[in-house]
Amino acid sequence: MGDMTASGLIADFLFGFGALFAIINPYGLAFIFLDKTRGLSDDERASLAGRVAGYAFVVLLVSLFLGSQILNFFGVTIPALRIAGGLVVASAGWSMLHAPIGPAGPHEASSSNLATMKRMAFFPLTIPLTTGPGTIATAIAIGISRTSSLDAMFESSIVSFLVALAVTAAIYHAYRKSSAMARLFGEEGTSVITKLSAFLLLCIGVQIIVTGVSEIAQSIVDGASRAAQ
Repeated sequence: MGDMTASGLIADFLFGFGALFAIINPYGLAFIFLDKTRGLSDDERASLAGRVAGYAFVVLLVSLFLGSQILNFFGVTIPALRIAGGLVVASAGWSMLHAPIGPAGPHEASSSNLATMKRMAFFPLTIPLTTGPGTIATAIAIGISRTSSLDAMFESSIVSFLVALAVTAAIYHAYRKSSAMARLFGEEGTSVITKLSAFLLLCIGVQIIVTGVSEIAQSIVDGASRAAQ
């Protein structure tokens, strides 16, 4: 049981971390986070990154452990979650794609601006930009598979906790180092990457909406075929 259990838990951790890391793509989102926080100093941006990472950790934990129960309580389906969240993500990507990008002036770096950004830390910086509907749906799916194994509940819960912790650490590192990555690529390179990231964000939002609509359409077709029989 020892070796098999250990290897199985490691495989579960790598699967969960890989799935969430890929769908969040924190190092791609770092340039969007930087664009949203252009008026902040590096220390202020690091503080905000910690706040967003903390919120993301809570969102991941709730999604992993309680997500399916919460959706069932409110009568919200996964397709509805995808469509609503996809609209917000696509809207954010569209506005960023058409927003002018330029260096922030020194007058913008103020404590009032930091206070404003802190109020935006949960929405929209954490939800839906960082841990959006795709992330929440993925975490809920991972959580459902976790709870299906009753005899390994404790070990699977520890793995889920470690997955959320590792993903959160990656988000914090990427967001905290966003200005350093921008300096590495330069102003023009950062502008190009930011626009590409915004376009990908728009595409992700549209894809999330399409997936939700497809799931609803498939359920309608399945219901109609069962009724016909």
